[in-house]
Amino acid sequence: MTNDLIAHARAAKGFMPEAEGDYLVDVASERAKYGPLLEVGTYCGKSALLLAAAAQPHGQNVFTVDHHHGSEENQSGWEHHDASLVDPRTGRMDTLPTFRRTIEDAEAEDTVIAIIGSSTTVSRHWRTPLSLLFIDGGHAEVHAQNDYSGWATWVQLGGALVIHDVFENPDEGGQAPYHVWQRAVASESFMPIGQVGSMRVLSRIAGQPGLPVG
Repeated sequence: MTNDLIAHARAAKGFMPEAEGDYLVDVASERAKYGPLLEVGTYCGKSALLLAAAAQPHGQNVFTVDHHHGSEENQSGWEHHDASLVDPRTGRMDTLPTFRRTIEDAEAEDTVIAIIGSSTTVSRHWRTPLSLLFIDGGHAEVHAQNDYSGWATWVQLGGALVIHDVFENPDEGGQAPYHVWQRAVASESFMPIGQVGSMRVLSRIAGQPGLPVG
């Protein structure tokens, strides 16, 4: 089933390079035995299925948090806009129908649990420790920083914080995820443990779930 989920993930609409996706599965597989996994920003479900491939053998769940109206770079006129994902009734991006089909076709509905809403709002009510947090939501500075502020506190001691699209060179991509990575390192709650491409992984080395991480 794990291989099936990875195959479905690779076929799904999204922006995850294969090498980074394989790395995400490897990291998540190490952590899934300790508790649930959560991603902020799920788009059409590609990374959700990669996380599910790691979680399912351990009987864990993957929670995805997304309002499904697309982040800044998905909007009309931007580089990553996909007109096929626009709701003709409202004229707004709506990735939820595609996400649902992606998860259903992979038979992963018992593993992947979608939470539909803004990351900031949902995080205010979240109270469950996480074995892994994957931040891949809006890449504007305010949204990336809010995702870290709201969710990183719930990573278990020894748990993994994974940040996608981290580019030190501004010519390669937006800087907000890199600034979040810098903030996590400076907090002394997290220690960098690896990277592949633009994906960086840190381990929580201090504090307990629910406590500030800086």
